[in-house]
Amino acid sequence: MSMTINPTPDFKFGADPDWDSPLNFKLTPELIAHALMETASAVHTGWESCVDDDAILSQIAAMDETGDKSIRLIEQEFIDEQDNTAAWHDWTLEVRVGSVFILAHWQARSSAPAVDWEWSAAAAERAFERACVLLGRRVRRSLVVEEPVRPELPPRSSRH
Repeated sequence: MSMTINPTPDFKFGADPDWDSPLNFKLTPELIAHALMETASAVHTGWESCVDDDAILSQIAAMDETGDKSIRLIEQEFIDEQDNTAAWHDWTLEVRVGSVFILAHWQARSSAPAVDWEWSAAAAERAFERACVLLGRRVRRSLVVEEPVRPELPPRSSRH
């Protein structure tokens, strides 16, 4: 990765650079994948997102001021194409720069142990946090309380 500074006309090399001095980085999909997505199950590029909106369980996104660049972390679940009795849980990091998408997937079978789910979720979240730096954004953690899932009970029969 190379870095260049575009000096402004009144740029003085004796003074410290101004906080608003533009910095340009030369990034490629390969460099982004190498730096952010090294633990993913699969990484690929595309001209559009591979995420099926109907499969999304949750998502969080960060975007630049122009809307030209975005980072998105998506949690989704889908049926295996080869085995329609098996389901996958997927955490996808999507980095969009203009019309180029760089996507990484951390996946676990829906029936996998909780430790596999926790590891995949944590790896994808760390990658999202690091990717947000590309847009000058910070990620702050929060707590979520999950309610237990109550099994549906059959209707009670009553005698009159």
